[in-house]
Amino acid sequence: MTVTVGAAGSSTHLRTCPLCEAMCGLEIDVTDGRVTRIRGDRDDVWSKGYLCPKGTALGQVHDDPDRLRTPMIRHGDEWREATWAEAFAEVERRLRPILDRHGSEAVAVYFGNPVAHNYSLSRYVAPFMAMAGNPQVYSAGTVDQWPKNLVCALLYGAMWTIPIPDLDRTDFLLVLGANPSASQGSLLAAADVPSRLKAISARGGRVVVVDPRRTRTADEADEWLPIRPGTDALLLAAMAQVLFAEGLVAVDALAGRVDGIDEVRDLVAGFTPEAVAATCGVPAEAIRSLARQLAAARAGSVYGRIGTCTQEFGTLASWLVEVVNVLTGNLDRVGGSMFAKPIAWSLLAVPDPAMPEGFAFGRWHSRVRGAPEVLGQFPVSCLAEEIAAPGDGQLKALITIAGNPAVSAPDADRLEAALPQLEAMISVDNWLNETTRHAHVILPGQSPLETAHYDEMIWSWAVRSAGKWSAPVFEPDPGRPAEWQIMLMLASIMMGQAAADTDVDVLDDLFFGGFVEMLTAMPGSAVYGHDPAAIVADTAGRGPDRMVDFAIRSGPFGDGYGTDPEGLTLDRLRAEEHGVDLGPMVPRLDEVLRTPSGRVDLAPPYITADLDRLRDRLDRPEPDLLLVSRRDLRSNNSWMHNAPVLMKGRARCTLLISPDDAAGRGLVHGSMARVTSEAGSLDVACEVSDEMMSGVVCLPHGWGHDRPGARLSVASQHAGVNSNRLNPGFLVDVPSGNQVVNGVPVEVEPA
Repeated sequence: MTVTVGAAGSSTHLRTCPLCEAMCGLEIDVTDGRVTRIRGDRDDVWSKGYLCPKGTALGQVHDDPDRLRTPMIRHGDEWREATWAEAFAEVERRLRPILDRHGSEAVAVYFGNPVAHNYSLSRYVAPFMAMAGNPQVYSAGTVDQWPKNLVCALLYGAMWTIPIPDLDRTDFLLVLGANPSASQGSLLAAADVPSRLKAISARGGRVVVVDPRRTRTADEADEWLPIRPGTDALLLAAMAQVLFAEGLVAVDALAGRVDGIDEVRDLVAGFTPEAVAATCGVPAEAIRSLARQLAAARAGSVYGRIGTCTQEFGTLASWLVEVVNVLTGNLDRVGGSMFAKPIAWSLLAVPDPAMPEGFAFGRWHSRVRGAPEVLGQFPVSCLAEEIAAPGDGQLKALITIAGNPAVSAPDADRLEAALPQLEAMISVDNWLNETTRHAHVILPGQSPLETAHYDEMIWSWAVRSAGKWSAPVFEPDPGRPAEWQIMLMLASIMMGQAAADTDVDVLDDLFFGGFVEMLTAMPGSAVYGHDPAAIVADTAGRGPDRMVDFAIRSGPFGDGYGTDPEGLTLDRLRAEEHGVDLGPMVPRLDEVLRTPSGRVDLAPPYITADLDRLRDRLDRPEPDLLLVSRRDLRSNNSWMHNAPVLMKGRARCTLLISPDDAAGRGLVHGSMARVTSEAGSLDVACEVSDEMMSGVVCLPHGWGHDRPGARLSVASQHAGVNSNRLNPGFLVDVPSGNQVVNGVPVEVEPA
């Protein structure tokens, strides 16, 4: 909604910040076409005025002179601006010969993290992939969360059915590998998570943070337990062993809905606190205390996030988070670990028709490494070798969608060397960055303030059933396609249609009509048995607007296309300028379970088979130093570093090192250190701090803006170093294929 205020040419716009899971409400003041101020919307039903520094920078992101407004075509080392017709013709000229000679298997697609937060891209990945002939897929997911998706796929039957802690009603919260004071929550949607954690303690509960670094979240918790990186699974297995050994297992409320409890008891029997304490660096009595506190709480929850996923035993750590929540009776319990009930369901919630009998893995393997696919993807580090290694099946073309793998992928140097070998590289991106500088064509999307917004995925793990729709603050230039239209045009080219002859509205109608027809024929669907033609005729608009309306109306609070005349529609949501809040989470395990048995499968053999590898970890010698990653409140992976307001202040790309480790290596605060791993070496300034446990050093991810040819004028002045130059591509969590970027052995010496 727009409200005109003050002098002519001034207006205030209400909007949801699209940058992360917090989804904060904004008031954006605009004067003469420029953002003059952004503040939190105090009347927003969700965030109630809370806002982090990143949200205040959206005006600078929109006005960034380096942001691309027109397509770019590269010839050699020279770039030129192009019309959209020229750009799509060049895409066709580049891709068509490759597709004719080698087929779609010679084309790979990389999806970056911003896809999940983009109004168009989040909803049009699926039709693009289906129409494009399912090229190889790589994504930021295998450097972030694949263990979590794998565990939920096997335990609950759906890879995006992810339980979250009921922050507002819990009495005990155990946090592992997460720092919501910086991230605002990850795979957990709640505004102002730090205040919610303080509220747990204020009402007599406890928050315990397990992390090798005393983060701000740990500083403000009731207790911080430092742990050796990569050993969270051992700690959780020992907690489970204590629960069984001391008779603290309480699963009565889940009776008849969980299989495998006895198997878990036998599997964790050897992981006593005494057996794991030395390896974890956590005293045995502290582990016992954690288990007892969680079991004694009226309602409690274990929350494990990126640090538990991006490690050597990411799948086991993610699995044991769920195991401990189940064993303490906290799954699907108010105040425990619950499933969100979104107003509008996500496309990702639709069951995969290719796996009607449950999930299978290793259905195909990568050409060079022989890595098995997991949930349709290989480890992202496979991308470099699949481009560089000649032979049948070699990748000849790459399409990147809102991603910067040259910075975000492990073995970054290898990928940087491989990208120039591509015959065609097409990027949908708003900047000429470390990755897109290698592209032949860049197709820019709209700025975050030029598009409507309603989060698709994020409400699927929100602590309340709420929703907000945002209109664009600025109208995009006439004739400029939205991202969903770009995706359909690329799909059309992949299908062999001439770009000049493609009508994206026709493709959109085919996609929407076919999607509705599929759901109306799917038992269990909210629109099962409805007339698909009637639904299509009754759903106005096109593109993501039409998809949102359909998801709302067929969702749990929707009008059901006439079933509930008072139910929600997109038009009714639009009319609620500060959003709607329909209450906290409710127990709904039976609704969300999609396993073949209809019960929680607590001990899937695919996961438990990895416990032998975990046992072997107990006898392995410890390296002198391990490297872990971190993020900052003012950063959003790699792409917010070109906003001047976020780059002010002290340098943040530093090597955190404990005083003991620094002194033993002749390093002092501010001196330059050389960090070396099996993958590479880099020099970085030291920040000596007692927030790091001894034996662990820490670098932020998302930096390294010093590459020739990139056009990031602000970021290049604060280049930092790319930590992924130190992360070996071959280090992966075995069951999921997720890259290991926490717990990497390194050596540190004066530079």
